[in-house]
Order: sequence, then structure tokens, then C-alpha cells
Amino acid sequence: MNFSALFVALASLGLPATPGLAAKAKPKMSMATAKAIALKRAPGRIKDAEYEFEGGGWRYSFDIRQGKRIHEIGVNAMNGAIVEDKFETPGKKD
Repeated sequence: MNFSALFVALASLGLPATPGLAAKAKPKMSMATAKAIALKRAPGRIKDAEYEFEGGGWRYSFDIRQGKRIHEIGVNAMNGAIVEDKFETPGKKD
């Protein structure tokens, strides 16, 4: 069985696709607060926003358009720290 099929099978059962991944943690800050933090670091227009588990913790991730580039900012959902600050090629999905 390939990994894609495994993830689909686990999701259909309501099980986490990543072994050891806990249930979605309740953030200690709102997305609006995290958005303000991200826009302070990288002014622009938010193209995409999500709450996700990445890099060992729960965070808000924002793709912010700045002219022709996309600035990705990750904000720790528990303490507001910037955990990612990088540029992406427009149209790139990670």
C-alpha cells in the first residue's frame, strides 16, 4: 500500500495520518491575533491562512502577497512567536 492510500484509509476512519500526532490542539490565540503578528512582520495581502501541525507544534501559517512574491509567515498558536519566515515562488504549493 502506498502512503497516499494509507493516509486516505486512516482519514476515513477518523485516525491521524501521522503516527503519534495528537488531536488538534486548541490554540491559545485567535487567528485574528496571529494574522496581526504576521502582517506586522510581512505587510501585504493574505492569500491563504491555515491552522496546522508542522515542525513539532501547532501554528497558523499565512501566505502573504507582496507584489510578485509570496511571503510565508508561521506564527506559533500557543505563544505568538514567529516560527517561519520565508519567501515562496507564486503558485508553489508546499
